[in-house]
Amino acid sequence: MTRPNLDRYVAGWRGPLLAALVALIAGLPSLLLLPPLDRDESRYAQATSQMLESGDYVDIRFQDEPRWKKPVGIYWMQAVAVGLTSRVENRDIAPYRIPSLLGAMLAAWACAWLGTALFGARAGFLAGAMLGATFLLSSEAGIAKTDAMLCGSVTLAMAGLGRLYMASRAGALIKGDPSQRPWKLMVWVGLGLSILIKGPISLLVIVPAVLMLCLWDRRWAWLKQLGWGWGLPVLALLVGPWAIAITIATDGGFWREAIGNDLGNKVTGVAESHGGFPGMYAVLAPLLLFPATLILPAALSTGWSRRAEPAIRFLVCWLIPCWLIFEIAPTKLWHYTLPTFGAIALLMAAALTRPIGTASRWTGAGLAVFAAILVSGITVYGLTAFGTSTAQTWATITVVCAVMAALIGGFLLLNRAAVTGVLIALGFGIVAHAALAGTLRQLRPLSIAPRLEIMLEQNGLSPRQGLTPGPVAITTFHEPSFVFVTGRDTQLTDAAGAARALAEGRPAIVEAGDDEAFRQATAQTGVPGRAVGVVTGHNYSSGDDVRLTVYAPPGAPTGQDPPR
Repeated sequence: MTRPNLDRYVAGWRGPLLAALVALIAGLPSLLLLPPLDRDESRYAQATSQMLESGDYVDIRFQDEPRWKKPVGIYWMQAVAVGLTSRVENRDIAPYRIPSLLGAMLAAWACAWLGTALFGARAGFLAGAMLGATFLLSSEAGIAKTDAMLCGSVTLAMAGLGRLYMASRAGALIKGDPSQRPWKLMVWVGLGLSILIKGPISLLVIVPAVLMLCLWDRRWAWLKQLGWGWGLPVLALLVGPWAIAITIATDGGFWREAIGNDLGNKVTGVAESHGGFPGMYAVLAPLLLFPATLILPAALSTGWSRRAEPAIRFLVCWLIPCWLIFEIAPTKLWHYTLPTFGAIALLMAAALTRPIGTASRWTGAGLAVFAAILVSGITVYGLTAFGTSTAQTWATITVVCAVMAALIGGFLLLNRAAVTGVLIALGFGIVAHAALAGTLRQLRPLSIAPRLEIMLEQNGLSPRQGLTPGPVAITTFHEPSFVFVTGRDTQLTDAAGAARALAEGRPAIVEAGDDEAFRQATAQTGVPGRAVGVVTGHNYSSGDDVRLTVYAPPGAPTGQDPPR
């Protein structure tokens, strides 16, 4: 696509809309293809399903346990999505993922909208498209968690803040100007949504960015024009009602758990074994930003060499302080730096507005090849360790497209056709990501909970069928994905509890390590049950191989065993 044609297609409102469409295309395969994932996704989805079942939209619970770690925003969004597109009885994970996909689209739209104002329509579209197609955001777009929507809300707030900052530098930030009210509204709504989704995490992005900008410029007066008089009430209206309700409902217990324990533990130490070394996010960046990786060195060079430009300075202040905070924090997860990806994408787009230097072109091409090798290596490992014949086709597409994205994109970058190289890399990268989702779906040893549910249904043992009373009892494999597919009342128990379930006429699932204790327990109850099938697999959450035997109680219907 030539430059004039691209400029014509992305002019005005079209660029941000097309960028959101790129995010939709990139994230949709994961939403549709992946089974319920452990552990966080299934915890979120199950807690939302319990809201829908109980009608209690204030307190957050997983089975009977309080889930007081994050605010209610994502649960409400998931509940609306399920209510509009499905039924909670279906136990289908895809509707719960819709808010994440919308969050990724919002992030891409807001990034493109800001980029259009900063660098022009073509650069704005490229920024939004690169953000939406990154492996990290397009993966989070297909997972029912908070992170994609957090990225969308933070990027929305930073987009509004960026427009206001640029207006102030141009002397055009005027108190009461109606044309600037939408920008201010974006700041306050984005901040409110982000707090309602993940608490104070967004403040780690916005507050350090503003402080660094003001210190760098030695100008603070523009902050008075953010619409504090009506913005704070908007923020209070978004967050306040639920905050008051959850405080009353839990007698303050939510805040003690969410801030004192969950957030406090992550700040002061390594929470839930999620540790990492300082600099880990910088090492992961080429992989997580793929297929836009080839422009990463040029973006960093642009941030340094053009730092005197107000637009570049704003992006540097968005990126650097927050990134350093996450690098220093002892608790680390791959997705933590996602709210800064909008700044990186915009710096990449800024780099594309000018000729890219030789060092940045060669380094970018090399990093792209390195990222493609990592993607290919991960895919081949998964296929070798857990794959099936069906997965080979998907894996081949993943590897070929990832390599083509790096090689063709890098070749064009080296030959000074950077924009064309980026567009081709994005196309191949999106296909590679879709095929990777297809590959993961075919790694059957990792999909333990769905296979257990299929076996229960084919043998008439699922409580939803009404042929056998519930709940199902299961030993050792106490993963949230199984609770999600079988329902809130699922009994996570030990060998004695499984034996009691059979004696009560309920199905039981016993892991191989509990076999001996289970036999002793059934000898005492006098109800051994009938084994109807075995599911073997690998529990990626614990790193253990599992062998689960499904037992039917006496008198249960005889079904046909499904393939293992």
